[in-house]
Amino acid sequence: MSLASKILNSQMIANYRKMWPYVKPYRIRAVLAVLVTIPIGSFDALTAWILKPYMDVVLVEKQAMAVSLMPLVIVLGSALQSICNYAAVYLNTWVGQKITMDLKMDLYRKLLYKDAAYFDHSSSGNVIMQFSTCAESACGGLLANVKLFTTRFFSSVSLICVLFWNSWQLAIVALIFMFGALYPLTTVRKKIKQLMSKQIGGQSVITTHYNETFSGNRIITSYNLHQHEEERFSKDLRGLFHLQMKMVQKTGLLSPLIHFIVSLGIAGAIWLGSWLIVTNQITSGNFVSFIAALLMLYTPIKGIGNSFTAVQMSFLMMDQVFNQLASVPSVRNAENAVPLHTVHNKIEYRDVSFEYLPGKPVLKGVSANIEIGKMYAFVGNSGGGKTTFVNLLPRFYDITNGELLIDSIPVRNIDLHDLRENIAVVFQDNFLFSGTIRDNILLGKTDYREEDLRIAVNSACLDDFISSLEKGLDTEIGERGVLLSGGQKQRVAIARAFMKNAPIVILDEATSALDNKSEAIVQQAIDNLMKDRTVLVIAHRLSTVKNADQIFVINEGRIVERGSHEELLKLGGEYAALYEMQFKKKKND
Repeated sequence: MSLASKILNSQMIANYRKMWPYVKPYRIRAVLAVLVTIPIGSFDALTAWILKPYMDVVLVEKQAMAVSLMPLVIVLGSALQSICNYAAVYLNTWVGQKITMDLKMDLYRKLLYKDAAYFDHSSSGNVIMQFSTCAESACGGLLANVKLFTTRFFSSVSLICVLFWNSWQLAIVALIFMFGALYPLTTVRKKIKQLMSKQIGGQSVITTHYNETFSGNRIITSYNLHQHEEERFSKDLRGLFHLQMKMVQKTGLLSPLIHFIVSLGIAGAIWLGSWLIVTNQITSGNFVSFIAALLMLYTPIKGIGNSFTAVQMSFLMMDQVFNQLASVPSVRNAENAVPLHTVHNKIEYRDVSFEYLPGKPVLKGVSANIEIGKMYAFVGNSGGGKTTFVNLLPRFYDITNGELLIDSIPVRNIDLHDLRENIAVVFQDNFLFSGTIRDNILLGKTDYREEDLRIAVNSACLDDFISSLEKGLDTEIGERGVLLSGGQKQRVAIARAFMKNAPIVILDEATSALDNKSEAIVQQAIDNLMKDRTVLVIAHRLSTVKNADQIFVINEGRIVERGSHEELLKLGGEYAALYEMQFKKKKND
C-alpha cells in the first residue's frame, strides 16, 4: 500500500463517494472551483522557474531588458493568481453551503422520523452535534480539503517539474525527504480516532449544559442552583480540556518532527547542490531556482502536522453524518403496510408485554378489549405502566411480546401515517411551538374551514381567552408557549385534537398539573372532546373518570382490576383504596 493511500485510507475515499450525490447537482460549479486552482498552484512553479533565467541572464550576463520583463511577468501572474483565488473561494463557499443545506435537510428529515426510544437515550447536545455541527464540519472540511488538495496537487506537480528541470539528482534527494516527512502521519491517524470520538461527546455535553440552562433557568433560580450548575459545567469543561491536551500529546510532535525532516532535506539539497555547482553540472541559476521551488514545496508540508488533526476530525464528522443517514428507526412502516381510514370495530391487547431495557419488563402479559365509541380509564400507582400501555397504541414504541390489534390487524402492519392520523393525544405537558396560537392549533393543517377552527376554539373553551387578546388567534406565544398559563396551554392542545378530528383520543393526565379553577375549565373542554369518540384516559384524579365505561387498575405492569366505578368500589380492592384515600384528602382540604 502506498504512502498516499495510507494517509487517505479507504474509509475516507468511501466517504467522498457518499458525498457525491450531494455534490452532483452542483458539479459544474464544483468543477470550476477545481479548475481555477490550477493557476493558483502553478504560479508557485512559475515564480521558482523564472529565477533561473533571472540569475543567469540578469545577474550574470547583465541583460537590461530582462530586468523589467521578469518583474512584469511576476506581477501579471500574481494578479491572475489573486483573481483565481477569489473565484475559488467564492465557488467553494457557494457549493459548500448548498451541500451543507442539502445534507442538513436530509439529517433533519432523518431526525423527524427517529422513534421515541432514540430521544429517551439522547441528550439535546448530542442531537445538535450529530445532526447539525457534524454536517457543517463535514462539509466545511470536505471543501477545504478539496481546495487544499487540488491547489497543492497542481502546485506540487509544477514544482516537482521545476526540480527535475533544474537537477534530477537534487530532485530525487528532495522527494525522498518529502515522503519521509509524510510518513509519521500514517502512524498517528489510528491513535487519535478514539480521542476524537470522545471529544465530540465532550462537546455535545457542553452544548447540553447550555440547553438545560436555557430551559431550566427558573428551576436554577428558584432552587439557587447557580453554584451547583457552575461546578457541573466546570467539571465537564475540564474533562474536555484534558481530552484536548491528550490530543496535543498524540499529535504535538508531528509538526516539529516533520519540520526537522524537511530541514534535513533542505540541508542535503544545499550540500549536493553546492557540489554540483562546483563541478559545473548545474548553474547558479539552476541552484537558486531549485532551492526556491524546494522551499515552496516543503513549506506546506512543514505545517501539515498542525492541520492534520483538523482534517482527521472532519473525516470523523463525515463518518458520524453518514452513520446517521444510514440508520433505520426501529419503529417504521412494514412492507406492504395496510391502510387504515378509520377504526370500525375494536382495539385488542392480547397478552402484551413491553420493556424499555432488556430484562426489565414494564408491562407483563396484559390483555384488554377496547370497544369503539366508549371511554376507558387507566389508573394506578405511579410507574405501574399506565402511560406505557396507551403509548403502544400509536406506536411510540413497539411491543416486545404478544399482539396489539386494531380491527383484527396488528398495529405493526398498519400504515404508520394512517395509524397516527386516527389518534389524537393530549399530554400532561403539551409542547407548544414558537409562533401564534393559530399555528399551534392547526399544526400545519391547510385544508380547513374557518368555521371548523371557530368550533374547535369554542369547544376547547378558548373563546373568552382569545377574545381578550388584541391579535386574537394571531397572538405570538413565545418559545414553548412561555407566555401562556398551564390551563391555556392544555386548552390549545385540546383545540388541536378537535381540529385533527381523530376517532381515538388519548388523554395522558391532562388535568393533573392544574389548579382547581383551571382544571374545571379544561375538564369541560375535555368532556366536549370525548363526545362520539373512543377515549383512553390516564388519570391521577379518580373523580375525573367516574363516568368511564370501564376502568383498568394497572400496577407493576399488570392489570389487577377492571370494571366500572361502582363495580370496583364494591370489589373493595386497590381502586377502592385509592378512591377512599383521595376522597379523605379532598374532604380534609
